[in-house]
Amino acid sequence: MTSGREPVILVAASGLARETAEAVHAAGGYELAGFVDDNPQRWGTEVDGLPVLGGLEAISARPSARIVLCPGPGWARRRLAHRLAAAGVPEERYATIIHPTAAVARSSEISPGCVLLAGVVLTASVRLGRHVVIMPNTVLTHDDVVDDYATLCASVSLAGSARVGSGAYVGAGALVREGVAIGAWSTLGMGAVALRDVPDGEVWVGNPARFLRRAALPGDQPSATSPS
Repeated sequence: MTSGREPVILVAASGLARETAEAVHAAGGYELAGFVDDNPQRWGTEVDGLPVLGGLEAISARPSARIVLCPGPGWARRRLAHRLAAAGVPEERYATIIHPTAAVARSSEISPGCVLLAGVVLTASVRLGRHVVIMPNTVLTHDDVVDDYATLCASVSLAGSARVGSGAYVGAGALVREGVAIGAWSTLGMGAVALRDVPDGEVWVGNPARFLRRAALPGDQPSATSPS
């Protein structure tokens, strides 16, 4: 007997996918069909009791299933989104997963493919782009904007009117001052305090946050699409 719920496939059998699966279980809105992964050694195995169905072709074989991109790095989610678009997968197949303990203001906007884990708070008029991942107990306040493929790790806090650019990575426990922007494909390190704008493609660390080195850009990354 089926549950009557829409099936959902998690793309990349990663640590993030396992966390997303727990959020799906808790929310109860979808039926977990399993994972797909580029690594053929995983095919036919199980991860946390869920099957690895095969490679990306398993998505086309299950046209009724919704999908969520679950590689940890934003560059890998971006690459997968482009591959699936080229294969004819429409945008409306992407599911958004929100843990039931997340508090999302009715004035906030969440684009397809986002994942919000336990304890996330969006206070008012927050906008999330496509395939954004927000880890547990992170707080976004009024008028914050997070662009496509960005990742906010656990216990991050953004003050009002902050912006996180496409593919940026904000490490656990980092703080971002009101009105400050974190540039596209930049990294703000764990526990860092951003008091001024971080330019595109840079790694900043410390309190106050300061430049450490140039960041790797999407074109610099390996071809694998199933990192954790």
